[in-house]
Amino acid sequence: MTDSARRLFLRKTLAGTSSVVMAGGLASRPTEAGEALPPTRFRKKLLEGLGGPWPENQDVRVRLRETIKKDGYTIESLDYHVDPDDQVPAMLLIPDGVSPQRPAPAVICLHQHQFRFGKHEPAGLDGAPMHHTGAALARKGYVVLCPDMLCFGERRDQKLKDGNYERFEFLRYIVDGKCLAWKNILDIRRAVDLLVQRPEVQSDRLGCYGHSMGSTNTYMVGPWEPRLKCLVCNCCLPTYKAIHREHMLHCFPNFVPGLLQYGDTPDIAALIAPRPLHMNFGELDGGSPIDEVRNGLKKITAAYAAADAPQNFSYFIENNTGHVLSPAMWQRTHTWFDRHLRS
Repeated sequence: MTDSARRLFLRKTLAGTSSVVMAGGLASRPTEAGEALPPTRFRKKLLEGLGGPWPENQDVRVRLRETIKKDGYTIESLDYHVDPDDQVPAMLLIPDGVSPQRPAPAVICLHQHQFRFGKHEPAGLDGAPMHHTGAALARKGYVVLCPDMLCFGERRDQKLKDGNYERFEFLRYIVDGKCLAWKNILDIRRAVDLLVQRPEVQSDRLGCYGHSMGSTNTYMVGPWEPRLKCLVCNCCLPTYKAIHREHMLHCFPNFVPGLLQYGDTPDIAALIAPRPLHMNFGELDGGSPIDEVRNGLKKITAAYAAADAPQNFSYFIENNTGHVLSPAMWQRTHTWFDRHLRS
């Protein structure tokens, strides 16, 4: 399929998704965001667009597959159940010296939109060294969980490849009255279930980090998972306004059917308030046009001020920098976790 055909397909797909969920009260076509809703009403509309509430927390029935010793930490290759018919492969990194007698804070590290690498990149086993963030946090004493999201790593399909399979799953959830973001939120909440059941983990000191698509999944899950006490998003806050203006083909977890008439992606991140949230951006990152990022950051800042917690939101925009995790971004990332999960 050509790029122009893909753009046409995605526009038609997104225009049609809200009519699939009209039973939830959403409009039949996307519009520009109107007057801002109060957070409680926006949260309700967001939940309707996502596909409704998730199943209750559960025993995730972990199965250990392999143990890998690394310098300063051990990796447990495992899988866990998100529902009776779906298992998530993951890497659990446990620092040397951490045990049930000496538990540590934990961070879920969510991978970017790289189909082959999946969890192996943040776990330090493949991909770009700058994104070996899970391994770097483990060396700093954090227990780290790196799961594969649906369509990535070991959760790819044998018949449909990469983006085609992601599109298939997105549409499969749409006709079921949900969306891919709903599924990702469920899977991350089950990752939290896993961590709170581990005796090596301080269950009241949990964080979440993500780069690119991982950033999207981080601010998507944030409003719905209060057990995550601290979150960091790196290089991703694409507003629907910017996506439409620039005709961007962004990854499917960004899209919540029917939401634009009520708000935009910064309004989702704003629902994390008052819990600590830090966001990094590159000024030249084409996937998150910086003018829209700056407008979105004003919304999030205002939400934290309204929650009487302005100190719990920070952001960093690095000049002349693109879609990366730079040393300056990484410094702010692990400092934020140290401040809010260790103090």
